[in-house]
Amino acid sequence: MKVLIADDDATSRALLHGALLKLGYEVVEAASGEAAWDAALTTGARVVVSDWVMPDIDGLELCRRLRADPKRPYTYFILLSGERVGGPNHAMAMDQGVDDFLSKPIDVEVLRMRLRVGERIVRLNERVRTLEGILPICAYCRRIRDEKNGYESLEEYVSDRTPARFSHGICPDCAKKHFPELST
Repeated sequence: MKVLIADDDATSRALLHGALLKLGYEVVEAASGEAAWDAALTTGARVVVSDWVMPDIDGLELCRRLRADPKRPYTYFILLSGERVGGPNHAMAMDQGVDDFLSKPIDVEVLRMRLRVGERIVRLNERVRTLEGILPICAYCRRIRDEKNGYESLEEYVSDRTPARFSHGICPDCAKKHFPELST
């Protein structure tokens, strides 16, 4: 599994990178919150270990951005802190989407355990997304059963749940079948 490290401190990044490699993870590094955001969008990392305090985008804002798009695959988010340890800060961060916390300096054994939990949650989330992706469609009329056991057209169902919009036309095979007079 790929892990993204977001930390503006080069020494902290290097120590964490080495620990993650020893634990068998593929590692992507980012030296700022902005670079971490770009990496999160492009690398496919499913776990983020981010420092809380960074100069441009802090770890909490990075987490908020990842959580803002419900279509993104779930990313397990661990927030690092040496300063903001404690109940009220942790509660506020969890309300914003953080999954777990680690204090600096990092205890590698604790990191290993937290990552095992993160991997488990990411895998379970993938299973749920797969099951949610199965559409209960009528074999005859092709309407889809919704959450209230009602049925609606495929177009309505998709339009209500995604940004997709439909543009209707007629494919060449259907044009020949339904409008043979036009196929000359």
